[in-house]
Amino acid sequence: MTISHEAVYLHIYSHRQASPNKKLIKLLPYQKSQRRRPNAKTKRGSKIKDQISIEQRPQHIENREEIGHWEGDLVIGKGQKSAIGTIVERKSRYTCIVKLKDRKSATVRKQFVKEFRIFSKKITKTMTYDNGVEMAQHKELTKQTGVLVYFAHPYASWERGTNENTNGLIRRYFPKGTNFKNVTLEQLKLVQEKLNNRPRKVLNYKTPMEILIQNSA
Repeated sequence: MTISHEAVYLHIYSHRQASPNKKLIKLLPYQKSQRRRPNAKTKRGSKIKDQISIEQRPQHIENREEIGHWEGDLVIGKGQKSAIGTIVERKSRYTCIVKLKDRKSATVRKQFVKEFRIFSKKITKTMTYDNGVEMAQHKELTKQTGVLVYFAHPYASWERGTNENTNGLIRRYFPKGTNFKNVTLEQLKLVQEKLNNRPRKVLNYKTPMEILIQNSA
């Protein structure tokens, strides 16, 4: 017998105020008190100019047929006063964790550019991001790196599922309530190294590092 993850979530959130279910919610990766349905819509628009919608993204990116297509986001710290950046390559699941002094768009752009420049152009083609205003300088990022930025629909986290799942793994090392201002770059890169050298079932038990290297030649 098998059971889908969706059925588990439906059971937990159907009576989320019950004491046993509150305990179960705390064991979930994101520990949210409510769960937004995948097809839920919002009327709130984005404040980012000149966006390129994910609807314009080539289909082969969705199919993970080639290396070089990334997803990005921020992981927010205690009181929303600190954050780290995360970018994950879709095919290999290779992860970069980026230290940020603040959440300003110029800071995020500068640090993401620095990270992308570590890699060759062959493996830095596109990035799919959410609608966070920290990516307001996406055109400048593209100019500096050649990485074309696509934007997911508002509140459609499943359109960046690889990144969301990776952020859940990172939260195991830095749980909610972490003040990222007190976390060093060395600590972030240690977690990055662990994730990138961890065999994944979805990769036939190879590591993200192995897949990235194999597809970089």
